[in-house]
Amino acid sequence: MPDWTALQLDRRADGVAVLTMTRPAVFNAFDEVLIAELDAAFAMLGADTAVRAVVLAGAGKHFSAGADLQWMQRAAAASQDDNLADARRFSAMLARMAECPKPTLARVQGAALGGGVGLVAACDMAVASDAASFAVSEARMGILPAVIGPHLVNAVGLREARRLALTASRIDAAEALRVGLVQRVVPLAELDAAVDALLADLLACGPAAQAEIKQLYGHLAPGPVTVDVRELTAQTIARVRTTPEAREGFAAFLGKRQPNWNAPE
Repeated sequence: MPDWTALQLDRRADGVAVLTMTRPAVFNAFDEVLIAELDAAFAMLGADTAVRAVVLAGAGKHFSAGADLQWMQRAAAASQDDNLADARRFSAMLARMAECPKPTLARVQGAALGGGVGLVAACDMAVASDAASFAVSEARMGILPAVIGPHLVNAVGLREARRLALTASRIDAAEALRVGLVQRVVPLAELDAAVDALLADLLACGPAAQAEIKQLYGHLAPGPVTVDVRELTAQTIARVRTTPEAREGFAAFLGKRQPNWNAPE
């Protein structure tokens, strides 16, 4: 097991990897250490063929309070060059999460604030307890949600992202569901069951197909379907249809049996 101090990894027999941020005393606020460990974890799990999906969770009452205040105080006293290097590391970590070839799911209880919202937005999907709350709170401290901005826009759209960032308003789980920040809201006692239900759907699909979906959709954005976009989608499906996983999927469907997703690629 990796020698992490702020992150715990639990591997399930079904191929699900559960990453839990373990700084409950500071509501899982992240600093240089947790950022580095999250980056390393998603790099490792993304490359692990035994991993089918990744769940990101927070220990204790809250998912993540965002940036650790002591880390922010150190940053305020540092040079602009040091702050740039720091921001680049945070940006690279969020990109590593967003580009992970495995489906990623955030399990949210309690509060997700500032950069904690960025962690939720960088995952493919999120399930929250009905008592969860969210705030893109940076403007209240005289800064802005810059690094998480692209991920927030991707998750909720430009207009809602702008509203959340400009007002720094705290929203409840129902509103987070409405704007698309989370995909399901349940009572806290049912949170793990809801996560497992979504994981069951993910595990029923072909892992190579899911990796292709993540890669292709990373190149797509709302707007005109240009000739280049049409060609990209045509080339992708033509290539994937000939893969062993696709042949197994078609054969299993026609044979009315469960597919064997361990077929050699």
